[in-house]
Amino acid sequence: MTIQRRLATVAVGALFASAGASALASGFQIQEQGASGLGVAYSGQAAAVHDASTVFWNPAGMSLLPGKQGVAALHYIIPDTKFNDSGSLLTPFGFGNGGNGGESALVPALYGTWMINPQWSVGLAVNAPFGLATEWDQPWVGHLHAIRSEIKTLNINPTVSFKVNNMLSLGAGLSYQRLEAELTNAVNAAGTNIGKVDGDDWAWGWNIGALITVTPATRIGLTYRSSIKYTVEGDLTFNNPALAALQSSVESDVKLPQVFGISVSHQFTPQTRVLADWTWTGWDSIQSLDIRRTSGPLAGQLAAQTSLNFDNSWRAGVGVEHQLNQPWLLRAGVAYDTTPVQDAFRTPRLPDESRWWLSVGARYMPTPTSNWWLDFGYTHIFVRDASSNLPPPGAPATEVARGALRGTYEASVDILAAQVGFRF
Repeated sequence: MTIQRRLATVAVGALFASAGASALASGFQIQEQGASGLGVAYSGQAAAVHDASTVFWNPAGMSLLPGKQGVAALHYIIPDTKFNDSGSLLTPFGFGNGGNGGESALVPALYGTWMINPQWSVGLAVNAPFGLATEWDQPWVGHLHAIRSEIKTLNINPTVSFKVNNMLSLGAGLSYQRLEAELTNAVNAAGTNIGKVDGDDWAWGWNIGALITVTPATRIGLTYRSSIKYTVEGDLTFNNPALAALQSSVESDVKLPQVFGISVSHQFTPQTRVLADWTWTGWDSIQSLDIRRTSGPLAGQLAAQTSLNFDNSWRAGVGVEHQLNQPWLLRAGVAYDTTPVQDAFRTPRLPDESRWWLSVGARYMPTPTSNWWLDFGYTHIFVRDASSNLPPPGAPATEVARGALRGTYEASVDILAAQVGFRF
């Protein structure tokens, strides 16, 4: 490990020990990046500029935050994911449906901004833009396909903004991002032999944004985050010593998607603001999960292959904020998020479907000039029932060998979030 990677890991790695949340936006994207945005279902975040979390949503928004500001947020994510079997290969063995495959998680985020002068601002985001955690009770009818799946990211994102004039601000940033993965599944029908793959990698990405003040009441935000390419390196191990000869080092290429969004903020009255957005995510960068052996007599061969065939996805949301009185700002929002997962390729590692968000939240700020405030948010996500039809058409022999997994997933998610903001 290089000195740069060691320092990054020591500085913030412990903070994100539990940041592998169940997938809450499309695919395994984590939308939960601040309690102030949760209250409006993260609608219009590239134009909202609620607080220092704009470092992640749109760095151009830092031009509207005077002095030095910071945010520390914590989300508690409670997913409920069940599988209903309808004729899987292992059904005659009497294995169960796996219980609740969702795994609750705490997801933190930290942001800071500093306006150096009226034109230039800098900021830093430390958060987790992607994550996934599912674990099925063992043994279950799908254990040849998946038992535990966890993906964690740690994103360190310094940014800069420049105010061109009173109408236009521009922003940009770099992301140094770590991806860590752990995947397990049974390798025999009885479920007694378990194979585990774990690995990690660091990689670079970038983001840009623009904030356009059309009128004193209306802003438009544009933002783009690049794809990030990883070569995840790790090990394949087995719990049965008799399979030790099959253990080896492995690697897998992963390209996380690019993301583009457009947002609008409009102040209808001095007390009421409406936020809206449309976001596109390029999930077609992930078509399969291929795990290659890099050591031993089978070096160069595939240890495992899973067809994913992700489609691109989109998300649309609208939210409203109302200043009830000086201490209390109330929020509500709704959003619809489409899935990149095709029915024929849905795996128990990511039993994803399109979903609706319903959100409420509030901000408590004692006075307009207070140097601290609190934000709270709650969301319930209604996930469409999702079919399981494995193996998919044209699957490689290794997937066919895992047998049929037929049934339906039912899921929902509750999210609670709180954060403290401050300025000086």
